[in-house]
Amino acid sequence: MGTGVKTRKLGRDTGERRALFRDLVTALIRYERIHTTEAKAKEAKKVADKLIALAQEGTLHARRQAARLVQDKEALRKLFSTIAPRYPRGRGGYTRIVKDAPRRGDAAPMAYLELVKD
Repeated sequence: MGTGVKTRKLGRDTGERRALFRDLVTALIRYERIHTTEAKAKEAKKVADKLIALAQEGTLHARRQAARLVQDKEALRKLFSTIAPRYPRGRGGYTRIVKDAPRRGDAAPMAYLELVKD
């Protein structure tokens, strides 16, 4: 990556990229483990960790900010009621990436993105 480049574009424009991360993070909250490409997992990890830190605040404002990203009401409820209280405050490292075998069709590096169980 070049100097000053903070995120991968993943071959998508801004709106598509935001929608991709919204769907990946919602699936991560719902199932607590998702299987995706390594590059997508690395970028979704950043979004998910920030979202869990936001959910730990537990305020109405934090819930509304999280609702902008997680548009599934059940997943949002699970984030605030079960996932956020599971972790100590301000620690970070709520998710982990476990590498998997390359995808059979195009040999893309695959990985599991999962929530860390304490």
